[in-house]
Amino acid sequence: MRETIVVLDFGGQQLIARRIRDLHVYAQILPYDTPFKKIRSVNPIGIILTGAPRDAAGEDAPKCDKRIFESGIPVLGICYGSRLMSRMLGGGVKRADSREYGKTDIKYDTSSPLFTGLSENLACWMSDAYSVDGLPKGFAAIASTKNCAAAAFADAGRKLYGVQFHPEAAHTQKGTQILKNFLFGICGAGGSWTMENYIETAAEDIRKRVGKGRVLLALSGGVDSSVCAVLLDKAIGKRLTCIFVDHGLLRADEARQVKEVFQGTYNINLVFADASERFYRRLSKVSDPEQKRKIIGETFIRVFEEEAEKLGSVDFLAQGTIYPDIIESGNGDTAVIKSHHNVGGLPENVGFREIIEPLRELFKDEVRALGEALGMPRHMVWRQPFPGPGLAIRIIGDITPDKVKTLQAADKIFRDEIAEEELDSLIWQYFAVLTDIRSVGVAGGGRTYDRVIALRAVTSVDGMTANWAHIPHDVLGRISSRIASEVKGINRIVYDITSKPPATIEWE
Repeated sequence: MRETIVVLDFGGQQLIARRIRDLHVYAQILPYDTPFKKIRSVNPIGIILTGAPRDAAGEDAPKCDKRIFESGIPVLGICYGSRLMSRMLGGGVKRADSREYGKTDIKYDTSSPLFTGLSENLACWMSDAYSVDGLPKGFAAIASTKNCAAAAFADAGRKLYGVQFHPEAAHTQKGTQILKNFLFGICGAGGSWTMENYIETAAEDIRKRVGKGRVLLALSGGVDSSVCAVLLDKAIGKRLTCIFVDHGLLRADEARQVKEVFQGTYNINLVFADASERFYRRLSKVSDPEQKRKIIGETFIRVFEEEAEKLGSVDFLAQGTIYPDIIESGNGDTAVIKSHHNVGGLPENVGFREIIEPLRELFKDEVRALGEALGMPRHMVWRQPFPGPGLAIRIIGDITPDKVKTLQAADKIFRDEIAEEELDSLIWQYFAVLTDIRSVGVAGGGRTYDRVIALRAVTSVDGMTANWAHIPHDVLGRISSRIASEVKGINRIVYDITSKPPATIEWE
């Protein structure tokens, strides 16, 4: 049986689960209020309570099932999770007399199993205005900072541990070692989880769920849906049919490339549905980004239902949803950043028995690793991320065919020049945005009043955070010159130098 760490997500939007998986231990993310019976059903070797942008002392503070602390399963509370543990077991929580935020000196009790192998004095990452005020019975402090006498605490006999800092943060020295100590020393993990194991487990789960049924997959040609298609093909073969919907919002030449790869290389059942005019009608005069996303999601489902009727009985709809989509769309106590077309934007009655999302708990870098483990071509696995709503969320304002053609042309120049300079492997994502701004320019000795193109390029590991890419100025200059001279209706090009946060990668 696969060894599993359950991560109870309180909405902190951190990467604890990914850090655990990096150590070859499977982490299953569950909502914070998951009943203990369900938690117990996955037979976890340990439980981690995440941080949250909340006050654990408040009456409305989100809480987990108290039985997890009485189960004998090792528990590690991080930040909010540690204070919640203290409060639920009889300790106190208060607003800190002197808030510690950022890199902070900490002193560890290295006799604790949680801090084995660490130096006594290191630095950690603190980020909260609250602290534990009086430990629960049976607990003792195992780390301290200048302003926090119990920066970490434990009841070693019951294998309950709390840290008021973030071991998953890069700024915490030896933070990975702390997680290793919990996983391998306290929980007894073996570290045997790999993408090869994930393939076999996921394929078996798919076969059990699907049985003799048939599955439809929304294939966009992007990394997520492509990896999902190959995984499903491995699991159920010809009982999978992929529907490629050309909504008229794709990048230049994309529809042709998808046909060639999946019909030719993989010989997967592929239905090509050209619904571009239908999408344009539905999106006519719609400018709000959330409304655009929901219209596109709903229209996708309607097209799927119609294609499914032509195919006969089809039981399941598959989607390439990944974990960052879930986080950004809002999950439980997590704030909504932006809804994704395949998360929450779909109508309740979709016409299929169930929705299958085999990548739902994977981060983007894990999806790529999965694709490589499946033997997929590198150019597919490392393809530029592309949102399900396509260019609709890279055109600010309403959508028209002319705007799409303009953006496709500018985007292709940008992508071609980046590839020509061999920068494509160094940049996580790069694309053009057609803004709703017009500016005065000069062309042929006369005044113009045309549109502005924004170029966006970022470096990232998993898409949860990102830094703007430092593209050489001469390359940016050449890209700008080509767009201005070759793309009709554009007279100004700007480069977006905002990181995530505060911005998202996409403009909408």
